[in-house]
Amino acid sequence: MAVEPVGRSRDRAGTTDVTDVVRRHLRDIPDFPEPGVVFKDFTPLLSDPTAMGAVVRDVADRWRGNAEVVAGIEARGFILGAAVAYELGVGFVPVRKAGKLPGPTHRTEYDLEYGSAAIEVHTDAFAAGERVLVLDDVLATGGTAAATCALLERTGAVVAGFEAVIELGFLHGRDRLHGRRLHTMLVV
Repeated sequence: MAVEPVGRSRDRAGTTDVTDVVRRHLRDIPDFPEPGVVFKDFTPLLSDPTAMGAVVRDVADRWRGNAEVVAGIEARGFILGAAVAYELGVGFVPVRKAGKLPGPTHRTEYDLEYGSAAIEVHTDAFAAGERVLVLDDVLATGGTAAATCALLERTGAVVAGFEAVIELGFLHGRDRLHGRRLHTMLVV
């Protein structure tokens, strides 16, 4: 499976560089969620309908015809994932933290740099062989992204690829997704 390079994406009209749109709508929040961490906040992008539309169209145009479902990772992946699914005319599936879904679930546990976590999807979320785009706001260490892809494949789904708006390049998260189709809009 080819790995798509991180690049400069253009919107449908070809006039707006989406990488620059993301960069302009990103703000740093120092010491969040803990001292010494600089949180990359993209909520200003969400509040600007033109910027949000450009990002959603950019993602949808890249995956049109290649994904039958969009899976968004809790929590900001829900926002973008639902919008991209709507733009593509496909379904949306939330990937939730353990204990948040009401029905029977598939679950996987994985290690983080500071502990462990678990994520779940409903057992009936995907048809066997269904091609799924996994979407999140940030690719950091890659732990959650890799665990999500493995979980979806255990359900019988086929992970078409992984997309994130921002990649924290210094954490080398893309290494955990080696061999997967991968695209991020902005590497910081």
